[in-house]
Amino acid sequence: MQNKKKIFTICSLVSLFCIIMAIVDGVLMANYFVKSAIKLVLFLGVPAIYAFFDKELSVKPLFKLNSNGILLAVFLGVGVYAVILGGYLLLKDVFDFGNITGALTKNIGVTGKNFIYVSLYISFVNSLLEEFFFRGFAFLTLKNVSSRKFSYIFSAGVFALYHVAMMTGWFSLPVFIIVMAGLFAGGLIFNYLNEKSGTVYPSWLLHMCANFAINTVGFMLFGII
Repeated sequence: MQNKKKIFTICSLVSLFCIIMAIVDGVLMANYFVKSAIKLVLFLGVPAIYAFFDKELSVKPLFKLNSNGILLAVFLGVGVYAVILGGYLLLKDVFDFGNITGALTKNIGVTGKNFIYVSLYISFVNSLLEEFFFRGFAFLTLKNVSSRKFSYIFSAGVFALYHVAMMTGWFSLPVFIIVMAGLFAGGLIFNYLNEKSGTVYPSWLLHMCANFAINTVGFMLFGII
């Protein structure tokens, strides 16, 4: 009974925060810096406070240095960077990616002038924040009180759905479906990497590499490079 209550609490908090961020993204359309501040409180502050009061669900082990999975994460990261960048170069004349920059500027105020700062934050800070929330809190912590299968599916599922609101208007429907499927599959891989080490560092490295590739594409779309 106690575990069921903890499972419900964790899943409810994760789902609620994703809904709030979807409203911030899709309805309020807050600029990126306001959105980042809200996200910092929801994704880091509240789970940390929850874990503080529930000593059985400490988040400290998630940040312990552990070399397990690091080499594999680096290897996969290089591959992911090549696949994302190569995929864009191959498909840029097939699908229209021009809507992305327009949507970023209109919805959250990201322009060619501030993209360099946003890209650095996305790559290093935002990626760690999301890994703590989706892989640490919504997977490793959840797995302590729930089944392995449910934790895998729940974490990867909310990670993919979390991106729906922010990516609305970016792609045509076929590309959007492919991106969502890729995010779900990526979430499963991230979970697998972190499960081996018990920390968020392997998935953080892989997430950073994916963001490096996406930001490289962003630089191209904004005409910076």
